[in-house]
Amino acid sequence: MRPDARSRFFLPLVALLAAIVFAFPIWFMVSSAFKAEEEIQAIPIHWLPHQFQWFARFREAANYAPLWHYFFNSTVYALVHVGVTVFFGALAGFGFAKYRFPGRTLLFFFVISTVMIPFQILVVPLFIEVKSFGWANSYPGLIIPGMMNAFGVFVMRQYASDLPDELLEAARVDGAGEFHIFLRIVLPLLFPALTSLAIIVFIWAWGAFLWPLVIIQDRELNVLAVGLTNYTVPYQHAPMWGAAMAASTVATVPIACLFVFFQRYFIKRLTAAAVKG
Repeated sequence: MRPDARSRFFLPLVALLAAIVFAFPIWFMVSSAFKAEEEIQAIPIHWLPHQFQWFARFREAANYAPLWHYFFNSTVYALVHVGVTVFFGALAGFGFAKYRFPGRTLLFFFVISTVMIPFQILVVPLFIEVKSFGWANSYPGLIIPGMMNAFGVFVMRQYASDLPDELLEAARVDGAGEFHIFLRIVLPLLFPALTSLAIIVFIWAWGAFLWPLVIIQDRELNVLAVGLTNYTVPYQHAPMWGAAMAASTVATVPIACLFVFFQRYFIKRLTAAAVKG
């Protein structure tokens, strides 16, 4: 068999096997959300529900814990983080890329250096600071810390540096102000990069666990990642695997929809970054 023929045969086979490996946990989770409780841990595995439960497991999850409150809190948390990080990350990145001012390089390196500090190290001092503001166990304490991060600044600076200076100078000659240039010219040109950054930040924020676990004590204010533990904590009750699978399915749907609708922007930016690098 010729090398190119072997590649055409083996590469799709490897891709198919990888897809099966990655898809199995998702399939097991979704199918288990419609199984009877005893079927979920059955050996051998029930690939399809033998006793289809329809939405019984979802109702069980919502009745035992405030699932839809968790969903709402995660949505607000993620959307606020996306909006703030994307807008101010683009604004700061554009400033670092296109404006010359004393200490620009030093300041940029200082911003980027914060990425090297693990968040776990900052949890205790951040908690003390937030508590001193009176924000413990509240939406401000949950949402405000971490709204802005250096990763967004770095990504936007890399893409903003490729914008042609002649286009910006032409806008200035026409009398456009700097903020007007940013809103009307820079943001539209950065839209694919902004979309990719928004997807990444949304995924990070949607799966946030450590900070919400530390700062929130009220059950009604928990996000989904923390709320899911209510169904499986063994010292409170017997694990409710069916409800846990149903709640996990609910938590997965927004991420899946996000990728399906915006994957072309995400893949395009990843490809462009690989070519650039």
